Amino acid sequence: MDTRPRSFYVLGAFFVLFLLFLYGPTFTIAILSFQGPQGGLTFPMRGTSLHWFHDLFQQQAVGDIWGSFRRSFALGLMVMVTTVVVSVMGGLAFRKRFAGNAVLFYLVITALVIPSILVSLGVGLIFSQAGLPIHWASSGFGSQLTWTLPFGLLIMFAVFNRFDKSFEEAARDQGASNWQALRHVVLPIIAPSLIGVALFGFTLSYDEFARTLLTAGSYNTLPLEIYGMTTNVTTPVIFALGSLTTAFSLGIIGVFLLTVWSMNKKRAKQGSDAGKGMV
Repeated sequence: MDTRPRSFYVLGAFFVLFLLFLYGPTFTIAILSFQGPQGGLTFPMRGTSLHWFHDLFQQQAVGDIWGSFRRSFALGLMVMVTTVVVSVMGGLAFRKRFAGNAVLFYLVITALVIPSILVSLGVGLIFSQAGLPIHWASSGFGSQLTWTLPFGLLIMFAVFNRFDKSFEEAARDQGASNWQALRHVVLPIIAPSLIGVALFGFTLSYDEFARTLLTAGSYNTLPLEIYGMTTNVTTPVIFALGSLTTAFSLGIIGVFLLTVWSMNKKRAKQGSDAGKGMV
């Protein structure tokens, strides 16, 4: 019987500690959100209840929780759609070399290494100097795209780098136009990757703080609202809010994963039916 080396257990223990460090704060907030009505922001807990979740849906003395949530959700959808569309267009464009493609690629990637707060400051200054209103749907939207587009483009570059062009050539041999080949061949094949890009775009936008700090204008997004509440709210209602937003994020990820699973299952079934037809 083979025995595992001691290094296996050492690395296993290190991995467990890493998971505790990674998810410990989230679990702590989730536990404290179930404090009793007299509970505070620290341990030990004073009873258990759903009081603070119920209180979260009541009128708050400070902040606009649900208004900021709607703004973050709408902004996330805007960023998600734009990131998917531009990433696909960029991935298609970079399939062939063109003058300045290397410079353009590095300019895109550079946006990831610039401190987020400087991007927020720069975008805010541009809108201010141009006489344009600083608003979450305009300047905030633009500053967040500097964060999501590089990730989306990197994913699409990797996807199209492995893409077999013979599928498109076969479609064109059958009389398909470029648009038909893209719509009926390319997009269905890369659909799981598009879902990944969409998930990246939405989640990165939904919880972005630094790049929205100086570009959201008078109306906060949810991360900004939560940050503001930390200086005013002294009850576990803020923990309840954190637990709900975490559950919402996990729900969004679950929807995307379920969509990918459904697409893969449908594709496998179509392949099986095609195989039976050939027999």
